[in-house]
Amino acid sequence: MKKHIMILWAILFSFSGQVVAQSTEIQQLLLNVEKLAQLKKILSNMKKGYEIVSTGYNTIKDISKGNFDIHQDFLDGLIQVSPTVKKYKRIAEIIAYQTQLVKEYKSAFRRFDASNLFNTNEIRYMDNVYTNLFNKSLQNLEEVTMVITAGKLRMSDDERINAIDRIYNDLADKLVFLRIFNKENNVLAVQRGREMVDTKVSKKLNGL
Repeated sequence: MKKHIMILWAILFSFSGQVVAQSTEIQQLLLNVEKLAQLKKILSNMKKGYEIVSTGYNTIKDISKGNFDIHQDFLDGLIQVSPTVKKYKRIAEIIAYQTQLVKEYKSAFRRFDASNLFNTNEIRYMDNVYTNLFNKSLQNLEEVTMVITAGKLRMSDDERINAIDRIYNDLADKLVFLRIFNKENNVLAVQRGREMVDTKVSKKLNGL
């Protein structure tokens, strides 16, 4: 009888151990399932976050690309020169002013040089002044050519018109300066011419 009881206790103890072991495994399994669910939730959130960031980046990239295209079209348009600018009356006036400047300075210089009323240093000074004016006037022509030539400068029509006006005024100032310079030299030539005549007359009167 005692032997049967001991066997029974052994069986119960063994079964109890199995139950405890199985219970522990079940709990561990439940924990693993819970962790797996949490991991899946984290991964799902990460995927959503990536999709949001990726969509936002692509949207920004597309917007930026669109803005760049618009900006490039605008810049390309500025390279072109409109008929309004090409037909602007100041362009013809600039060319006429430059032509007149060259004509007047050459005529004046030949006259002063041939008058024998100015010394070598004075003639050299006049030559330097005229050469400088001529070179500056050529720069004005080159600049206005750049402004009215397509593909050279990126400027709006208003900017081109303003640039042409500035060149026109600059060349007009040069022509005014040339005429004042020539007038002063003419006055000086007349004075020296009179002095030369008076000297000759005085010498004749005095028998010299």
